[in-house]
Amino acid sequence: MELLFCSIASGSSGNCYLIASANAKILLDAGLSGKKIIQGLNTIGVEPQDITAILITHEHIDHVKGAGIISRKHDIPIYANAKTWENMAQGIGKIQDHNKKYFITGESFYINDLLIKSFSIPHDAIDPVGFSFYKDDLQASIATDIGNMTEEILNEIISADFLVLEANHDIDMLKMGRYPWYLKQRILSSQGHLSNIDAGKTLISILQRNNKERQVLLAHLSHENNFPEMAYQTIKNILEEEKYYIGKDIYIHTAFREKNSEIYNIIRKERCYDGSL
Repeated sequence: MELLFCSIASGSSGNCYLIASANAKILLDAGLSGKKIIQGLNTIGVEPQDITAILITHEHIDHVKGAGIISRKHDIPIYANAKTWENMAQGIGKIQDHNKKYFITGESFYINDLLIKSFSIPHDAIDPVGFSFYKDDLQASIATDIGNMTEEILNEIISADFLVLEANHDIDMLKMGRYPWYLKQRILSSQGHLSNIDAGKTLISILQRNNKERQVLLAHLSHENNFPEMAYQTIKNILEEEKYYIGKDIYIHTAFREKNSEIYNIIRKERCYDGSL
């Protein structure tokens, strides 16, 4: 095993991902109840006490809901930057001092055999980040909850062998939907979420600069304003307009809102079918 990835859940109801190497199993966000996180882990053969650490991207409840209970019950450290710790502390409850871990946004650090780098993202949180994980010559990057794609983010994710990329909404569905106007404005703002079109344009930029084989997992899809087939087809159309083809130049999958994705073996750039870690 080199580097494996599984989405436990992805969307506004809760976000939680697992990335695993030979010597580390890391939860990226814990935005579900503790019970649901444990159920998701058990589905793929992982016990909560096997988790090495929890990493937090930002303090919104759909990213931290279960972090405190998982940490307290299983003595697991939580990593976040200082401003995120300040703003999520009340929401996750008391954490033992030895399990409060801090990183500085933009700097790299190790958790066992995984090199991890955080990078700033534009979102309406206090100091939100994305993450890249490095193992030998492999890179997996997670870039969701992004109001607009910046050059700085592109530079961080352009070499990723496996990229979790936000495709939150279809713009027309959002504009015509039942969300209140203030929420529509928030989602569409430069501090909100990437649309399907934004995701497609991001992938074009990546392929034009670094056209290596890679896998992309479309994530944080809205239940109200998107659905997997629409996200996939919109991005497929954008890619084909520029003569890039899914299955040839790039491999694209979609994360589920409330259940596990496949387990992806990043070194082989294909799915791992044995169903366990």
